[in-house]
Amino acid sequence: MQPFLIALQFLTCLPVRLHSIPEPRLIGRSLLYYPLVGLLLGVMLCLLGMVLGNAAPPLKAALLLAVWVWLTGALHLDGLADSADAWLGGFGDRERTLAIMKDPCSGPVAVAVLVLLLLLKFVALCTLLEQGNLLMLLTVPLLGRSAMLGLFLTTPYVRPGGLGQALAEHMPRSEARLVFGLIVLAGVLMGASGWIALGVAAAVGMLVRRCLLRRLGGTTGDTAGALLELVECAVLVGLALLG
Repeated sequence: MQPFLIALQFLTCLPVRLHSIPEPRLIGRSLLYYPLVGLLLGVMLCLLGMVLGNAAPPLKAALLLAVWVWLTGALHLDGLADSADAWLGGFGDRERTLAIMKDPCSGPVAVAVLVLLLLLKFVALCTLLEQGNLLMLLTVPLLGRSAMLGLFLTTPYVRPGGLGQALAEHMPRSEARLVFGLIVLAGVLMGASGWIALGVAAAVGMLVRRCLLRRLGGTTGDTAGALLELVECAVLVGLALLG
């Protein structure tokens, strides 16, 4: 139970209190529950969508997106912003890229990327709501956090002492592969929309991973958060276009 609470506390703003500082072993196991936290977020968003009922799709989409960002504390958006600044400002240099990622300030590149990503999410949400597709509110957060699990499972962690070091070092890999496999199977059983979501998430995940390996030789906490946001956005857009 504690690994789930660790994941819930880290990935959301929900009022979760841990009675003690968790052991690295438990922090590593918390990765197994990232997809479950995503599913929980999806359930909450889906319930909110039903509560909003017949509200105009643009208003409904804006409220859902605002709650979505609030529930996650904009944690992954921060990772995306740091990664965007570092990727451009690093000029292809590994050490410079890692150094810029640690800078808490956001430059114009980060702002532009965040605005574009949130705009794409909003328009895609509008389109899906007009189509009556509430199921995507369950699917997208789940796949975003599953992508993080997949990244840590397949990619070295390159920032010693970073927040993700305990996750990477103590993750039970055999169990992580099982969880990841079950998520893929669930997507396959969902039919056409599941295939689209899985295909888009896999394509984005592999592309981002390839870029990370070329520039950094692995991942960091910031780039993992960036991956989550990019996967969520791409899946939303993919479902809106093809679903």
